Amino acid sequence: MAVAEVTDATFESDVLRSERPVIVDFWAPWCVPCRRVSPILEEMSESRQDVAFVKVNVDDNPSTAMNYSISSIPTIARFEEGQVTQQAIGALPKNQLSAQLGL
Repeated sequence: MAVAEVTDATFESDVLRSERPVIVDFWAPWCVPCRRVSPILEEMSESRQDVAFVKVNVDDNPSTAMNYSISSIPTIARFEEGQVTQQAIGALPKNQLSAQLGL
């Protein structure tokens, strides 16, 4: 399953109201570390059908980024039942991302 793009307008329905856990990648196109994390999350999304994976471009969707106090990118957050339950900041290797996000 590919990592879907989520916007300020769709964040509530796609993430906060999701029946399953959602991994949200807060990123920006100019962010080099974000580009390193992206393929890792794509790979993880293929092997985890029980978890949704989405990304939010913080430049295009500043309201969502501000609502969750995103000050460093990449920030990858796990949402369950509308709440952030775990978070990883920075371009971490796959094993560390998995551990910090409870995957």
